[in-house]
Amino acid sequence: MTEKTIGIIGGGQLGLMIAQQAHGLGVRSVALDPAPDAPAFRETDDRIVAAFDDAAALERLCRRCDAVTYEFENVPGDILVPLCERYNIPQGFRPLYDSQDRLREKVNAREHGLKTPAFAPVHDEASLREAVRRIGLPAVLKTRTLGYDGHGQMVLRSERDVRKALPMLSVPCILEQFVRFDFEASVITVSDGERAVCFPVGRNIHRDGILDLCVVPADMSDGLHRRMADESRRFMRECGYRGILAIEYFVKDDEVYFNEMAPRPHNSGHYTIEGCSTNQFRELVRFLAGMPLEEPRLTAPTVMKNILGQDLAAAETVAGEAHEGVYVHIYGKTESRPKRKMGHITMVGTDLSRYEKEWAGRFVR
Repeated sequence: MTEKTIGIIGGGQLGLMIAQQAHGLGVRSVALDPAPDAPAFRETDDRIVAAFDDAAALERLCRRCDAVTYEFENVPGDILVPLCERYNIPQGFRPLYDSQDRLREKVNAREHGLKTPAFAPVHDEASLREAVRRIGLPAVLKTRTLGYDGHGQMVLRSERDVRKALPMLSVPCILEQFVRFDFEASVITVSDGERAVCFPVGRNIHRDGILDLCVVPADMSDGLHRRMADESRRFMRECGYRGILAIEYFVKDDEVYFNEMAPRPHNSGHYTIEGCSTNQFRELVRFLAGMPLEEPRLTAPTVMKNILGQDLAAAETVAGEAHEGVYVHIYGKTESRPKRKMGHITMVGTDLSRYEKEWAGRFVR
């Protein structure tokens, strides 16, 4: 059988881990990224150094591969759409398009049966004040595009905050109801159009707007866990999505609210590499290579710790200590800076209580 080759638009840590799992399945990989030292290039079989909006370079990538995926949301649509018509990009452009605009994303979620916080489009001071009148305070003002890890958003609690937020309106925004949730949870699903597999629901803990910990299993009833997984599968099916989709939900008592989605491997799913019988990257490669999907199983309670620039030295120390059940992943980025994702640590056989007692003090608080 001819060896399959997959292409990855993006050479960051997600591309790195896709390529690692591709090798384990006997699949070649090629990544495209503008940075010559992109992390994924350490693992891919070939590379293309070019800008993400370089149409000719993207065409070269597609021609050399049996299937192509993307590792980040902001691939230019005017270039990717025609490529989807000519080459095998099996996830297609639709999930990417739906996730690139927070307003479009929320409307799409609601139209397909997911509960969302109240929201309204905002483009000037008048529309902001009308949205505040209807939704109430507190509320969250977000830019409709390009926000991530807490960027491009502001919590409004008072009239003073409304005035302070006016400079954000230089770009289209969305105002969302502030949900006083118990916790945020992620559901990662991979679907080949006929079968969809769901990874165990993880509880996400953020610090300064950036994911700090993912704790699995999330502390919730079996019924709620099943409902979130079933709703995620149904949503993918009804939207016609294939490939991988991560959905972040707010959980409040027995209610679940859609927050946002990403049609790529997700930071909260990194725990699956060692914490599950298969992982999000492996199942994405299986989908791309036309292999049957495997149903994941959690092997033990697991905590995943995100490593930012300020935690890198501590993580490297942990890596040298060889603790049983502790797996340190350093992404190999050439520049370390505070709040930049530099790696992650997965602790298999550890719950949140044990993490707080044995590990939390070793990292920047």
